[in-house]
Amino acid sequence: MQKICPNLWFDGNAEEAVNFYVSVFKDSSITKVSRYTEAGPGPKGKVMAMSFQIEGQDFTAINGGPLYKFTPAISLAVNCESQAEIEELWEKLLAGGESQGCGWVNDKFGVSWQVVPSILGEMMSDPDESKSASVMRAMLPMQKLDIAVLKKAYEQS
Repeated sequence: MQKICPNLWFDGNAEEAVNFYVSVFKDSSITKVSRYTEAGPGPKGKVMAMSFQIEGQDFTAINGGPLYKFTPAISLAVNCESQAEIEELWEKLLAGGESQGCGWVNDKFGVSWQVVPSILGEMMSDPDESKSASVMRAMLPMQKLDIAVLKKAYEQS
């Protein structure tokens, strides 16, 4: 069991959200489901909490009610090795959601995802400031990130 596990709070649709995430990511599975009993506080049989894994990362989802909402202040970064992976995940996560720019997308449940190339961190932390600045200028107008454009900006500075 990993020491720190993100816990996602949903308003009655945790099961739908977890099933969606497990369908989006190839290496994922539901590992545990807890349902309300006659003791409540939710309707008997409805999901109370679910544990699941995405790419070896443990998550928990709960049906906590309407008290809290997701914001982009917390996001899940997905490091992608290829443009094809970015395209696939972007389209799946965007379905019913909205693009936030710079590789960020809010899915239909309100969860914020950063769909980014794995090499972005390396390019952005290059000791040559002109290279990282060039990558930043290329990235800022993008919605879905384009590895070829980012690499070109990096190499031309």
